[in-house]
Amino acid sequence: MRIGELSERTGTSRRLLRYYEEQGLIVVERSPNGYREYDERYVDRVLQIKGLLEAGLPTRIIKRILPCLDQPRAIYVSHATPETIAVLERECDRMNERIRFLVHNRDSISAYLDEVRRGRGPDAPETDPGSDTTPAATSSEESVGSRADL
Repeated sequence: MRIGELSERTGTSRRLLRYYEEQGLIVVERSPNGYREYDERYVDRVLQIKGLLEAGLPTRIIKRILPCLDQPRAIYVSHATPETIAVLERECDRMNERIRFLVHNRDSISAYLDEVRRGRGPDAPETDPGSDTTPAATSSEESVGSRADL
């Protein structure tokens, strides 16, 4: 398949596919007329690379572990060096920290949305939970009552 079809099937831009090639993440064969030719296995390989990049791994580390990715969407390490294991452990720790940060932010946004959906923004005055009046109704009732007293 040509670069355009691989781009379409993986949701990866042509420019990014050329970058993967430049970085040595994929090795592409060329046809006699110079076109890049990708076989079917590149669909899964590109999806693996995208997933690892989205997880926060830099391309230099992805390049080191790609030989361990024997099957599509699976990691199998048959002969990992102690250095590779140490690098992956550090990356895993870094990803776990990023996940904790993302979960914290997601929970904060969810709490904000819950408040907004209940009709109160985060800066709205507190209401008495047992009262059926909203802060706006209370202030207008007070205004009407004070005019009636005049």
